[in-house]
Amino acid sequence: MRNWMLWTAALLLTLVSAVYQRVTGPTYEVRVDAEFAGGGVRGELLRSHDVGSDLPVGLEVDTPAVTGRILWRRLGAGDGWITAPMAREGDRLVAHLPEQPAAGKLEYSVVLARDDETLVVSGERAVVARFKGDVPRLVLAPHILFMFLAMLWSTRTGLEAVVDGPRRGRMSLTTLGLLVVGGLILGPIVQKYAFGAYWTGWPLGEDLTDNKLAAAVLAWVWASWRRGDGRWPRAVAIVAALVVLGVFLIPHSLHGSTLDNTTSAMVSG
Repeated sequence: MRNWMLWTAALLLTLVSAVYQRVTGPTYEVRVDAEFAGGGVRGELLRSHDVGSDLPVGLEVDTPAVTGRILWRRLGAGDGWITAPMAREGDRLVAHLPEQPAAGKLEYSVVLARDDETLVVSGERAVVARFKGDVPRLVLAPHILFMFLAMLWSTRTGLEAVVDGPRRGRMSLTTLGLLVVGGLILGPIVQKYAFGAYWTGWPLGEDLTDNKLAAAVLAWVWASWRRGDGRWPRAVAIVAALVVLGVFLIPHSLHGSTLDNTTSAMVSG
């Protein structure tokens, strides 16, 4: 199989996995597209917001007679639900929920009403939004780039092992290097800016993002160590590529850093 075909296959697998991880993660916006009271209701409900400002909640609501309110509370704090009215600004209903510390979470539901009709826009389960510190683009952009390249090289190296190509050993080392730079060096810096801690995975915590990164790095340490010729080294590279693929199919930020509102301690969940 030609080199360009392998790279094309690796790129497609990487793009599909990256998009899947993004849209299934707990920080991806809840999209709203509904009909209520003879008009449309459209918008996005945020599940992630930077520290430094209140969380904006807004929806386009076509019918002027429709009003809205938000029920919200701090997640896990034992607070009662607080009701906040939404204000109409043209064709939008808007409100703001109070800023929380980094890793602090709020849960909220949006309720629309007209006369005796009501619609819980957010569904049966409340939307959970997590606050995070602002991460400089000069740190975040290289982190994202290196992690994407690590996933691409991992997939391509796995395919190289499948066809028993000559580049597997060198590509294994490249994959490991990309994971180390993007994950073990830049990753903790990003997390420090966002949540105030460099590492919250094992043995310090149960952060799934950190733990799955550790699994990916260990898999490619193993594959790079056993990068010689023969069926066994090939199998190790294939397994390492599958580990990374599985890791990146886990939604991003799932069971990530969370501020315990009862103790003010950082936990995972």
